[in-house]
Amino acid sequence: MNKYIFVLAFSFIFLACNSKREGESNVLTVTIEPQRYFLEQIVGDKFQINTLVPPGSSPETYEPSPSAMIKLGNSKAYFKVGFLGYENAWTSKLSENNPDLKIVDCSLGIELAYGGHGHHDHSHGDAHHDHNHGDAADPHVWSSAKNAIFFSQNMLNAVIDLDVENADFYRANFEKLTQKIIETDSVLTQLLQDISSRSFIIYHPALAYFARDYDLEQHSIEFEGKNPSPAQMKELVDLAKSENIKIVFVQQEFDVKNTEVIAKEIGAKSHTINPLSYEWAKELIRIAQILADQDK
Repeated sequence: MNKYIFVLAFSFIFLACNSKREGESNVLTVTIEPQRYFLEQIVGDKFQINTLVPPGSSPETYEPSPSAMIKLGNSKAYFKVGFLGYENAWTSKLSENNPDLKIVDCSLGIELAYGGHGHHDHSHGDAHHDHNHGDAADPHVWSSAKNAIFFSQNMLNAVIDLDVENADFYRANFEKLTQKIIETDSVLTQLLQDISSRSFIIYHPALAYFARDYDLEQHSIEFEGKNPSPAQMKELVDLAKSENIKIVFVQQEFDVKNTEVIAKEIGAKSHTINPLSYEWAKELIRIAQILADQDK
């Protein structure tokens, strides 16, 4: 985040914390839309949910607007994903400026993938393993239904701490959400059980946990957060041909040009996906369905 914007953002948080906080004490803030989905299932109409990163923006490069920061400052709690770059950059400063704001790490207890890819992401070439995070934990934990129960449980615990009087209401909602997550996991497992190729290409490696938990191989086009060189593109094309890859994914917030080039070169189909969708279960099932239908 630009230093000037960083300072400006915290000026807005300071102003927000000294404004009419009591009037907006029912606000909770999350980083991305999938979190809003989980949290809304738990809290019902007891809290308003504010999302920092708007649809179509990348949470790894997004700079929150002043209005978003004011809403954050007026929130009762901030639910961070856990390992997104900008979250780490300013969470400690956020605590200093607003000691009353509860900060919740939604990734607590999740078995993390490191290096930005995860166990089932064999990136082309040894150098293509960093995903611009080095050995940092891969932040895209919400892309797996198996992670989602831990993710939501962390939210539930925090919400009960904030409003213990309605604990039974939140627990009942969490049980319903858990059933939805288990059903989603079952659908994903069934769809991906007998697919002809278990490898896929994606522009930005956001499906590491999805790949790990459903025995798939994720290969990313992006090289250390940047577009690949012609040599790296050729290496990926050769790998795709050797692994009979038929599906290339690109997220809606990224440039599709390199994705289309690789898809055409290997005779694969290119699909735009949105792992940041509020419709969390629907989107994961759609991704699995694309992989299941790859021979059609």
